[in-house]
Amino acid sequence: MISENIKHVKKIIERKCVDCNRDPSEVKLIAVSKNFGVDKIDEAYSEGLKEFGENRAQELDLKFEKLGNKVIWHFIGHLQKNKVKSVIKTADFIHSVDSLQLAEEVNKRAGNIKKIQKILLEVKTSREQTKAGIESETEVLKITEFCSQAENLQLLGLMTIAPLTDDEKLIRQSFSYVRLLRDQLNERGFDKINELSMGMTSDFEIAIEEGATMLRIGSAIFGERNY
Repeated sequence: MISENIKHVKKIIERKCVDCNRDPSEVKLIAVSKNFGVDKIDEAYSEGLKEFGENRAQELDLKFEKLGNKVIWHFIGHLQKNKVKSVIKTADFIHSVDSLQLAEEVNKRAGNIKKIQKILLEVKTSREQTKAGIESETEVLKITEFCSQAENLQLLGLMTIAPLTDDEKLIRQSFSYVRLLRDQLNERGFDKINELSMGMTSDFEIAIEEGATMLRIGSAIFGERNY
């Protein structure tokens, strides 16, 4: 099943990129493996996927113990300050830096192990109370300026989670806002902020149309989760 799902998702990505005059190689597929075992990750890996996303620090720790750096790990869930020390040891990328205090903690903890941590800033583009993220452009700029001076951070881009809705217009507004915000940061001289982590199983085609460079896709690859 996973093999067929991966082929199907890749075909959709390639077709959508062609429709948008984009190079499919610009779009990275991150398989969101939360709640699925190492055996499922191995199966996806054997089909050519190399990058996997996890939402919880403890689950990432357990999987890292078994797989180590065989795969590239993306931490995509809400990150609490008291979990930073753990996540720094395992995650190649952290997508969910959502405050100056968290950026400072990640920089400090990365410095302790002499690591340059690759991060993205999570921008809130939904009114849903359960969604995290930076809510003001001023705060995004402030954190970006800090990251540009931080010795142990490499800020690569922005991340967002679109509203949970069937209204395609609202989803598209969410993604286009983050793309324009990225472009504004580039114009201000932060020209190494290129990545746009946006788009999941339900909305990744819209995300591609709006410039996503990282797609976080779980159930379309692994199937529905048992919580």
